[in-house]
This record gives sequence, C-alpha cells and structure tokens, in this order.
Amino acid sequence: MGDASADIKHIAIIMDGNGRWAKQRGLPRQAGHERGVEALRRTVRACQGLSLQHLTVFSFSSENWKRPAAEISSLFSLLRLYVQQDLKKLAQDGVKVRVLGSRSGLPDDILKLIEKAEGQTAHNTEFNLNIAFNYGSRDELVEASRAIAQRVKTGELQPEDITTDIFSESMWFGEIPDPDLLVRTSGEYRLSNFLLWQIAYSELVFMDCLWPDFGEEHLKDALGIYKCRDRRYGGLTVNETEN
Repeated sequence: MGDASADIKHIAIIMDGNGRWAKQRGLPRQAGHERGVEALRRTVRACQGLSLQHLTVFSFSSENWKRPAAEISSLFSLLRLYVQQDLKKLAQDGVKVRVLGSRSGLPDDILKLIEKAEGQTAHNTEFNLNIAFNYGSRDELVEASRAIAQRVKTGELQPEDITTDIFSESMWFGEIPDPDLLVRTSGEYRLSNFLLWQIAYSELVFMDCLWPDFGEEHLKDALGIYKCRDRRYGGLTVNETEN
C-alpha cells in the first residue's frame, strides 16, 4: 500500500454514520459519537503510518445547529474529551492541529480549547490534523468574498486583480493544500456543504462502512481505489495525447 499513498498528501473525510451505528445496536446516539471518536484516533494513527501529510475531518457542520440541543451538547462534549485526552500525545507525535470554521456562537470553553489545541501544536510539522468544526463551505465562500471585497474597498486590490489563488488564500482552509481524496462513510452520496471549493479536482470515494467501524483497512481500501483513478485535472492522459 505504500505505492497507493505515495502521491497523495491530503485526505478529507466526512465522518458519517454514528447515529445509525448506535441505532442498529439499540444504543443512544451519544454512544455512536463516542465510538466515532475512537475511529478518529485509529484513522489519525493510520494516516501517520502511511506517511500522509494532511487529514481533514468534518466534525460539526454549521447545519448541525438544527439538531436537538442535547445532541449538540454531546458533540461539544466529545470535542472537549478528544482535546483533553489526546492533545498531549498529538503534540508529542508532531501533529499540528487546526480547527477551521466559524467561531461565532461557540461556547467560551470550546473557544479556549480550540486556542489551546492550536497553540500547543502550532510549530509541529510531522502531520496535520484539520478539524472542520462549526463549518459550512458556503459560509466559508461568503467570508472569503467579504474579505476580498474589503481589500478592494481599501484599495489594496483592484477587481481585475482577483484570481483563483487570491480567492483560495482568503478561505479558512487557505494555508492547506486541496484534498487529493475525499471519503464519505455510511453509504450516503452527498457532499453536505463540505469543502466545495477545495474538492474541485479531488477524487471522491463513498464507502458503505459506518464511521464508528472505520479503521486502517478501510483507509487502505480507499487509497487503493484512489490509486486506480486517473487524475487529469481537465486535461488528457499521456496515452490520450499520443492517440
């Protein structure tokens, strides 16, 4: 599997299926979320073992505010638990943690946890764990547009100077390379407002596995599928140009 990951730097995952996993077992949704955190730990370790550089996970969507208050509270509690239990090891392992999304509306203790996680790992370079939290891609696009509009208003930019690179740099994910591969678990075939700008040329893999069951073998399967794909970025393959 070393070859499958040789040319891939960034995997993004929509971690879907926690609730269904719990329902199938007659357990509360909270139990599914807790097992989902365990799956995240396994996946981070697996990505490091395969010498990947970036893992981005969709942890809490801006649309998740529509869920019952009790479930929102449990999702926040899981972030607290993950940071409290895993931050020290992540820091020791050279993992740089970034939490990307809107900070608006988040409880003060969550904001402090995010600042702590980012601050303690800011200089790490071995691996990048990017957590999309309170994130929505349309919100990100709007915020980037506002930032660019402000630069035009102040005279720093002219409208004709706006390029795709400038737009990308203005995004919450501006410092992070676009994903090579996007994986969604649970068998759903939706993007759910996740990284819509960044996945323009990403390979998409949809897996039937529910997120709490996800592990290294599933990751290797996704990488194997990726290896068989032909990424052309709108161009032609060598064989096609020769013909």
